[in-house]
Amino acid sequence: MLNAYDIIDTIKMIEEEHLDIRTVTMGISLLDCIRGNISESAELIYDKITRKAEKLVPTAESISKEYGIPIVNKRVSVTPIALLGGAVECEDLTPFAVAMQKAADTLGIDFIGGFSALVEKGFTKGDLRLINSLPHALDVTRNVCSSVNVGSSKSGINMDAVRMMGAVIKEISERTADRDSIGCAKLVVFANAVQDNPFMAGAFHGIGEPECVINVGVSGPGVVKSALEKAPGADLTEVSEIIKKTAFKITRMGQLVSNLVAERLEVPSGIVDLSLAPTPAVGDSVARILEEMGLEVCGGCGTTACLALLNDAVKKGGVMASSHVGGLSGAFIPVSEDEGMISAARSGVLTLEKLEAMTAVCSVGIDMVAVPGDTSAEVISALIADEISIGVVNTKTTAVRVIPAAGKKVGDEISFGGLLGSAPIMPIKTTSPAKFINRGGLIPAPLHSLKN
Repeated sequence: MLNAYDIIDTIKMIEEEHLDIRTVTMGISLLDCIRGNISESAELIYDKITRKAEKLVPTAESISKEYGIPIVNKRVSVTPIALLGGAVECEDLTPFAVAMQKAADTLGIDFIGGFSALVEKGFTKGDLRLINSLPHALDVTRNVCSSVNVGSSKSGINMDAVRMMGAVIKEISERTADRDSIGCAKLVVFANAVQDNPFMAGAFHGIGEPECVINVGVSGPGVVKSALEKAPGADLTEVSEIIKKTAFKITRMGQLVSNLVAERLEVPSGIVDLSLAPTPAVGDSVARILEEMGLEVCGGCGTTACLALLNDAVKKGGVMASSHVGGLSGAFIPVSEDEGMISAARSGVLTLEKLEAMTAVCSVGIDMVAVPGDTSAEVISALIADEISIGVVNTKTTAVRVIPAAGKKVGDEISFGGLLGSAPIMPIKTTSPAKFINRGGLIPAPLHSLKN
């Protein structure tokens, strides 16, 4: 039961501290759109997405106005397109991405995810077709997002896929060079990808999901920072309690919106992802939370410990607020999308090596990091391999969304605008890992994969 103080407190969080529902994402199964003819299948994809999600945007906007809760993004995720790609007699799956883009334009949604493949143990014909189609597909679409899962704690790491993704990312960078290589910002390489993630670029509708479902992603770094500002003398146990209580309030709001949208659209309510997702706006930064805990600058010694405390407290508070917490649920550290991370990277305190260490204790991984355009495909593959290994060994989701910015060098910047933000080009070690990457094969799963 909410009392008057709770209501006033929530209103303040919305109006002054950047609290919002970051995304309402409708997941849609496309398994019944499989056909042998790619044009026919693409048409069915467009028809089903626009039919199922026809009322998504107006419903979310209506609830936002009715309850005074900002809902920033309306999105759709679909069945991994590689599952459809094996049935068609066509090597280029770009027509599927074009159909997804056309549906996004018709619906007025912000992003559509699921141009994806799951290849942790090997490739199907559809997987190879999708990966080879990525440069073309992400060049000719604006709102389509893609992901490739190359490793899992149960299966190990598909190093042939890791090698391929380094080359693919380089080609996407060159194809979208006139747009600061933005194509790379719409592609994420995963370990242990989850089926119910509402956040882009990694959202897809897993095959274990229902026909159609609503998943909600909340956010609120500014709310957490504001709560900590009110307790400057708190010890770290008290800091954890403050974050837990704040995460509880944030997640309850997400659960309310999830239930309302699902009820009005007459589809199941799925999960609430309680991740702290930052934006480039001042006051909406995960890095600034870590600095409020006592760091001089995010990226210095102590950063990983602070982030571990934050991530754990967010999860503990969230699971008390909803019986259906899922997705990634923690703290995101995308460099270009976080004002504090951008500042720390510009100052040189936050380095790529420190980011990698931080990813061992937070959600996702090396995210929206820009590196020089002349970085080799093998170095990018090795960066992916390092990050995926953290996820596989620690039984957590990790990922890489890296942007080798064509024509840019350390000290330059890229700018995408909106939630994707801007980022300085960060230095990366260029010693060659080519022999290691070109060995290929499968890195075996760690021993804990045998528990059952």
